[in-house]
Amino acid sequence: MLLCLITELLLISQNCCAIEEEAKQGSQEFAPVTLKVTRKQVSRQKYTLNVGQISSSISHSILNRDCCLCRYWDIVWSEPNGNVSDDIDCSAPQQYCPNEDPIVGSGFKIIKEDENQAEISFFTAWSSAVQNSSSSVHLPPLNIDRSSGFYSYAIFEREQGWPGTNIVQIRAVYKLQRDKFSYMALSDKIQRIMPMPQDRETGQPLAYKEAVLLTHPINPALKGEDMVNPRMINLEAKEIVIGQQVDDKYQYSCEDRDNRVHGWISFDPPIGFWLITPSNEFRSAGPFKQDLTSHVGPTTLAMLYSTHYTGKDLTMNFENGEPWKKVFGPFFVHLNSLSPSNDPHQLWRLAKKQMIKERNSWPYDFPLSADYPKSNQRGLVQGQLLLNDRHGKPISARSAWIGLAPPGEVGSWQREAKGFQFWAQADSKGNFKIRDIHEGTYSLYAWVPGFLGEYRHASDITISPGSQIKLGNLVYMPPRNGPTLWEIGIPDRSAAEFFVPEPRPNLTNRLYLHDEHDTYRQYGLWDRYTDLYPDHDLVYTIGISNYQKDWFFAHVPRKLSDSTYVATTWQIMFTLEVVRPQGKYTLQLALAAASLSEVQAIA
Repeated sequence: MLLCLITELLLISQNCCAIEEEAKQGSQEFAPVTLKVTRKQVSRQKYTLNVGQISSSISHSILNRDCCLCRYWDIVWSEPNGNVSDDIDCSAPQQYCPNEDPIVGSGFKIIKEDENQAEISFFTAWSSAVQNSSSSVHLPPLNIDRSSGFYSYAIFEREQGWPGTNIVQIRAVYKLQRDKFSYMALSDKIQRIMPMPQDRETGQPLAYKEAVLLTHPINPALKGEDMVNPRMINLEAKEIVIGQQVDDKYQYSCEDRDNRVHGWISFDPPIGFWLITPSNEFRSAGPFKQDLTSHVGPTTLAMLYSTHYTGKDLTMNFENGEPWKKVFGPFFVHLNSLSPSNDPHQLWRLAKKQMIKERNSWPYDFPLSADYPKSNQRGLVQGQLLLNDRHGKPISARSAWIGLAPPGEVGSWQREAKGFQFWAQADSKGNFKIRDIHEGTYSLYAWVPGFLGEYRHASDITISPGSQIKLGNLVYMPPRNGPTLWEIGIPDRSAAEFFVPEPRPNLTNRLYLHDEHDTYRQYGLWDRYTDLYPDHDLVYTIGISNYQKDWFFAHVPRKLSDSTYVATTWQIMFTLEVVRPQGKYTLQLALAAASLSEVQAIA
């Protein structure tokens, strides 16, 4: 149902990691890039790329997922009538499950080969004779230039007349050497020694297969021990016992706006393996959508598209005959190293520097595909967003998020996945500049932290190559029917200001024990509501209650003694000193997220 071009399938030797440090010391110059193609048989070829000490073997057959360092692409899809929701339990009887297929190159073409760069394009095409094939894949050029790593991107295409299909995930996966890469880094704060795959195998499965209680971890540091956690006892320091830890790959997710670099560190030798994403233009559902990063394996993911945290609303549904084409990437797989005398943790700092360099180089000038627009083929939109929230002079929309996405209604960008999106955050005066926009027609959307609703520009915006569009002042009027009588929380697409409980002591991930911003990532917090409200539901009294302490961060069901769940009804108690009998009072809700839920307001 698709045509797909993908960059490469390749293995990298550890020697490549030493180049960056030696080059900085001026002890070695980079050698030219060379490409060697060896045809072993009709159905299989092997390619070797060399950049100085980098020697990379590439096979266009799918790599063994059990190898020491392997990489593969895959896609999750279904027939048009298939259910591709994230909530599928494939173990249930008569349950339809989507196909998860590796993307296997059926052919290749050398796009470019010189002393500076080698590019190889792999491709595979759907055939009606192959019923379990969901894609026709171009594995676009592999680009290796004079840096420690390689670039990769994919072009997925549907041609006119092809049958319909549903797609819920496209990704590239890297599995590293288990005996080397033990330390994972996602951000300055989220870093840790990770469990081994064997620890998950010997652990206790929890509510869903991705969550496991580590009962017999190989590393003693991952076992329970006495720790100090002031937050659990009202900021009074006291020793408590932390039991076995939970490992759950969803705990290592992050918002796409922050998903720029993540990866692994080997301490002996000190080597870093990093996935760098310089642009989010190919990602879906805006900058606040969350997705997976790295997890136990050691595994690093390039999540090019998924319905994680959104469900079936974000599924790419293609009708019979519907054409489509989209470029995913490029992303950069970067390797760095240090001498044994240096602190390996510094590899993270160096990886961040490389990430900034890649972002500043976007859009790249070296991909040769005509489907990837260069800088002079893109456009720019700038302006200033103002707020007119009450009767009076407009104010600056400080820190607003402004984006261009395919034309649609207010909020449609949150469910849009087939096109490109381009977002920027305004400065303190509401000024914004959206750069490097693909040619096409878009709607302009915006929202302002602290204000309800969302702005949509009255007319669509058409971008042509090299265009620079100045919109001037745009004025957003948030929905309001009169003065605000009371408000709970902050409308900012987050529940961070509400009460987030600590996890149960025997179900913790220590990464988040002292992290108030990410405490909500702890496992099992939905059952903490039952601990706090065992036989009655939350009652919030305006003027008395404090939403930071008294408003649970998520509206969840209560767990009963037989392990079933029942719906909960929260109450907001308030007094109006003056009631207008003929007046109209409006309750407005700003939802940070919702899943498998229904809101019922009972007066």
